[in-house]
Amino acid sequence: MGIKDNAEEWRVTETKTPFVGNKTSVVTDAVVMPDGSTVTRDYQVHPGSVAVLALDEQDRVLVLKQYRHPVRQRLWEIPAGLLDIPGENPLRAAQRELYEEAHVKAEDWRVLTDVYTTPGGCDEAVRVFLARDLSDVEGERFEVSEEEADMELARVPLDELVRGVLAGDLHNNCLVVGVLSLAAARAAGALDDLRPAQAPWPARPFEV
Repeated sequence: MGIKDNAEEWRVTETKTPFVGNKTSVVTDAVVMPDGSTVTRDYQVHPGSVAVLALDEQDRVLVLKQYRHPVRQRLWEIPAGLLDIPGENPLRAAQRELYEEAHVKAEDWRVLTDVYTTPGGCDEAVRVFLARDLSDVEGERFEVSEEEADMELARVPLDELVRGVLAGDLHNNCLVVGVLSLAAARAAGALDDLRPAQAPWPARPFEV
């Protein structure tokens, strides 16, 4: 039997929502521990996200550099975005983000990995897709605003990104997870074994 996470839910005796924001909120739960004691746990409730590791025929990854105010840094990232609609199909959301942020479409989509970003304090789940067979989108481009209006786009060799991650020069979680997952899958000769793009996602159920 292989190693695998499993669903489990401890009893909650009280729930409060002290903060409700535009996209996320903060919940305070009173959770019963295995010894019978009750403790308070505060965490962020998040709609979930998708990210796209777009790999071109020259083995380059499409990345963008964007200002992230909470950490006061401009980070190199892969295209990503929120699941804006409850139950939204993650593949459709990923295709939208790749178009809106990079003006690119892809013909070959696979699930690269699924992660919880910070499960100790947030329920955000992210599905990272591998997108291949890329082409530029012709015609009218999506109008960006706020931080996205200042984004810098680039295509960087996968091996260079791996070195940057291991050197501590790249910090965005989706980029780090996506780059290392792709490198591991390719080293194992398992790219063709990646899950299909519409594979079930228990963390954020959706309809095909």
